[in-house]
Amino acid sequence: MSESLLEVKSLKKYYPINKSFFNKAQGFVKAVDDITFSVNKGETFGLVGESGCGKSTTGRSLLRLIEPTAGEIWFEGQDITKLSMEEMRKRRREMQIVFQDPFSSLDPRNTVQRILEEPLIVHGVGNAKERRAAVERLADVVGLAKVHLQRYPHQFSGGQRQRIGIARALALQPKLIIADEPVSALDVSIQSQVINLMQDLQSEFGLTYIFIAHDLSVVKHICDRVAVMYLGRIVEITDKDKLYSHPLHPYTQALLSAVPEPDPDIRKERIILQGEVPSPSNAPVGCAFNTRCPRVMDVCRNLRPALLETEPGHLTACHLYEGEVKTLLA
Repeated sequence: MSESLLEVKSLKKYYPINKSFFNKAQGFVKAVDDITFSVNKGETFGLVGESGCGKSTTGRSLLRLIEPTAGEIWFEGQDITKLSMEEMRKRRREMQIVFQDPFSSLDPRNTVQRILEEPLIVHGVGNAKERRAAVERLADVVGLAKVHLQRYPHQFSGGQRQRIGIARALALQPKLIIADEPVSALDVSIQSQVINLMQDLQSEFGLTYIFIAHDLSVVKHICDRVAVMYLGRIVEITDKDKLYSHPLHPYTQALLSAVPEPDPDIRKERIILQGEVPSPSNAPVGCAFNTRCPRVMDVCRNLRPALLETEPGHLTACHLYEGEVKTLLA
């Protein structure tokens, strides 16, 4: 049994909608709506779904870059939602993030030397000489030359800038790295280089990743387990092999049917979802997917399904499988 590094319990992030004269909330955008999952040490845990489903908000909430509305975030047995800002700042040494856009996440006024040294300065790590040596080691680890350290972000390609972002995340030797669509802005050939680099670094330093993406082919390559999100909720969690060979939730089935097949001789049936994605400020009653689901039932429109273990190691939030859950528990 793998040891859990991170446990998320009933996490919510709601944004108030202020429309009245007195600035009173008239409703809420439910960006993350009561999600629960755990991440084991040393694994790569994927978060996938359509744009706007709450993946990035979840990632930033886990680090408290944005404050959760409710819920618990247990990191190494400590609920970090209870920490003060100063305590959280110290805890962030062990929890880092790689942002989606490798250009906007780097300060254009600073050299690479300064960008990589800044986390060490903020957390009081070493003296000036030790920090310079640490920065040179970081650059070498991610495949950058010593001469690159005196250059500015605009002088690098997208792939090189993302390597700088990864090096900055590694500077404090964290245990958990949240990678928020780290390759979506890169060319396909560069994507593979960055992904291979992340896998090599994981093996070398024993890192744990939360990998946020919408490209399911990338997720299949790098992730161990995958959680599928829809409209701020998790609808399915399982290991990648089960997810791609035997998806249970109708939304997951539709997502996977849209993945291009490289072999032209293989034909697969595409599942076309009808209707628009509902607004997170006005989510449907019951199952959030009921307005687009091809297998919707009356119960789906009234009762929100719980995320339950429908098969060993396979969790699904869908009323279609309530019978399987009862059989599993019997």
